[in-house]
Amino acid sequence: MEIRSLGRGAPNVTCVGFGGMPISIAGRPGAAESVRVVLAALDAGVTLIDTADVYCLDDDDIGHNERLVARALKEWSGDSDSIVVATKGGLTRPGGRWESDARPEHLKRACEASLAALEVDTIDLYQLHAPDSAVPLEDSVGALADLHVEGKIRAMGLSNVSVDEIRRAAAIMPVTSVQNRLSPFFREALDDGVVEYTTLEDMGFLAYSPVGGGRLNRKLPDHPVVSVIAQSRGVSPHAVVLAWVLGRAPNVIVIPGARTEAHVLDSVASAEVELTDEEDRAIEAAEFSIA
Repeated sequence: MEIRSLGRGAPNVTCVGFGGMPISIAGRPGAAESVRVVLAALDAGVTLIDTADVYCLDDDDIGHNERLVARALKEWSGDSDSIVVATKGGLTRPGGRWESDARPEHLKRACEASLAALEVDTIDLYQLHAPDSAVPLEDSVGALADLHVEGKIRAMGLSNVSVDEIRRAAAIMPVTSVQNRLSPFFREALDDGVVEYTTLEDMGFLAYSPVGGGRLNRKLPDHPVVSVIAQSRGVSPHAVVLAWVLGRAPNVIVIPGARTEAHVLDSVASAEVELTDEEDRAIEAAEFSIA
């Protein structure tokens, strides 16, 4: 599988990572099956796992996905030191809702809890899950800078941010990577210049929901452009779309989620799909309705 830069000063990783959220939220499989899904990704050569403390059902379940990842890495027969685990802090799940809390004191407590859940002394990549409108961004990033000085995180990433927010954060601590939504359905990371900026600044760009997420990815098998390309290539529509997202810039890394081993292998297959210029332009020009 192609290897891409996760960002300045960070290890290189596979262009297709594994997004852990689907195996820990509503509709999740059992723990044993979830671990098998993670192991399938590792066995397929994936070297980046993206998780978060809030990939869970509610605040009583915080750290669920991180614990699954830790269990999978312990059970895996390969070299776990070769795997980069990225997690996040800055959200909470009261009553199953998604709410922001990027206060420094919360981020520091959350990082300690993530260290325990992942069973590590240092987190490879710790990401601010989202800016908090009630907290100055500089205060949130300052907390992550403190965690770095204390040796609890190796690198800092940001998620759900604008170019201006990246610049402000980078003035305090180097930003290794940015994780924003990117798919044919949602192209704001392209339109707002975030992908271009991260490319120029040698930051990795982690594309979450790269096939649209949930309801939208179920539209792909019937999409008039994607389905034709998939049929002609003998691959799934999802693999075609992941290949398109990977083609947006050389620093883009996709982190599709999966609830089954088959879905993991399908995502990994996208790394071998090279779209022609004509196919790429056809997807670029096509309509992807979110209705």
